[in-house]
Amino acid sequence: METARPATPDDVARIADLAREERAELAEYRGGALWATREVAAEPLVEHVTELLTRDDARVIVGCIDAVVVGFGTVLVAQRRDGTHLGVVTDLYVEPDARSVGVGEAIANALEEHCRAARCTGIDVVALPGHRAAKNFFEEQGYTARAIVMHHSLLETGATEPELRNRSDGTRVNAPG
Repeated sequence: METARPATPDDVARIADLAREERAELAEYRGGALWATREVAAEPLVEHVTELLTRDDARVIVGCIDAVVVGFGTVLVAQRRDGTHLGVVTDLYVEPDARSVGVGEAIANALEEHCRAARCTGIDVVALPGHRAAKNFFEEQGYTARAIVMHHSLLETGATEPELRNRSDGTRVNAPG
């Protein structure tokens, strides 16, 4: 049976492993490489998840099948300039073999319950372009697009390291680290 519950310190290592799987999978989608280096927490993930468990403005949920953790979700409660709160889902991932059986929905519902209790006026989540399954999942949960982020890469096609084309003579300069 699929369930969702608040994560505990005993779940931290498993969540970190799932987060690594999520990053590897999503890095393959359009926008995924940039997402993986800008939007998500960096290693060490065990420390990051442990810290999230102590924060009042965060909630970490695990999704289970028969008490085995197969997914996780995290949400941060952000205060907006007008004083209201917005839930920001930073992760929602379910192992591929455990998808389409209700685990993701259970996690999403638990995150939403937390946001309602925190008096959030809404919840934001990112779905990468081209990840049709994620977009469809969130639409089925009642989410609608409210913004489209556009990006213009300055990297050369086929570059093996980050290189910028920022000189008119065509010479390359390595991007800052």
